[in-house]
Amino acid sequence: MRIDVLKRSLFQKNDHAAEFNRALLDEHAVVAVNIMGGAGCGKTALLESIIPQLGSHVCVGVLEGDLATTKDADRIAALDVPVVQLLTEGGCHLTATLVEQGLKCLPLTDLDLVLIENVGNPVCPANFDLGEHFRMAVLSVTEGDDKPAKYPYLFKVANCVVITKMDLLDATDFDLEGAAATIQTLVPDAPIYTTSIKDRASGRTIVDWLLSRLKGSLSLASASSR
Repeated sequence: MRIDVLKRSLFQKNDHAAEFNRALLDEHAVVAVNIMGGAGCGKTALLESIIPQLGSHVCVGVLEGDLATTKDADRIAALDVPVVQLLTEGGCHLTATLVEQGLKCLPLTDLDLVLIENVGNPVCPANFDLGEHFRMAVLSVTEGDDKPAKYPYLFKVANCVVITKMDLLDATDFDLEGAAATIQTLVPDAPIYTTSIKDRASGRTIVDWLLSRLKGSLSLASASSR
């Protein structure tokens, strides 16, 4: 019983902070996307690919989640966008309270989009609302095509799915069609995109998806203000 009480308290505190974050983002007309996936699945490389393509359309800020070091934030800072490193100090996922601190360090009045790279973990991050508007699940072909079945919740809560490292597909036994079929049973309405670090243009479909989310959110905000 004591464990259940502590668990409810933990989620209530997080959900309260998530509501604050979402209201803060909405106040500044900023859309936030929570990017989740296992360690080494290519989340940072994906950001390095799409942020330059987004730059000509929107102003982007990044929150980088990790257990330790600022290595990923340093990579993103090289793209000349505002970035805040969020260190969990051993925690396996970002929390809304930590994201709240990060948002306060970003120039929200100058931004259109905040990309939140969660800690590399295919389990815990999916359970915590950060105040984001959309979720992106990332899976690399080097992780194995069984991951959607083994970690279904990561994909069930996703608004889109990105399969990375397609340049290594021939070097693995990854069943692309099988993985896509499993993902579609878990989240039928989420688009599935494939990318390769050797083909920067492959990120264009993800850029288009993000831009459509921005356009839709702005239209909704405009309608609600009338």
